[in-house]
Amino acid sequence: QVQLVESGGGLVQAGGSLRLSCAASGRTFSSYAMGWFRQAPGKEREAVAAISWNGGSSNYADSVKGRFTISRDNAKNMVYLLTNSLKPEDTAVYYCAAGYRRASIATMRAYDYDYWGQGTQVTVSS
Repeated sequence: QVQLVESGGGLVQAGGSLRLSCAASGRTFSSYAMGWFRQAPGKEREAVAAISWNGGSSNYADSVKGRFTISRDNAKNMVYLLTNSLKPEDTAVYYCAAGYRRASIATMRAYDYDYWGQGTQVTVSS
């Protein structure tokens, strides 16, 4: 069982930055692929970024490539999403997720993830 708690969201002007953090419980954190997803009002949940169990591979949605960076610290049971050059269309609730079945790859498929956090709101004003 893994529990995930996101933090770091908030209100920021367009062009600004936020660093989202996800704290994971459990001794097997390093066995999981980790992903960040987001859901805006009236829209479906979408994958933003993912990282493999050892950080060796990562993937990004086309909409955030070059602006967002995912990283993890297995010693601290933490995963981060650094968001730069934020746009109003980045406004959403951001969720952290953990998955063990495809941990060796940075899977962007939501159904590969088994545990989800409660989310943190990111609002980007124009």
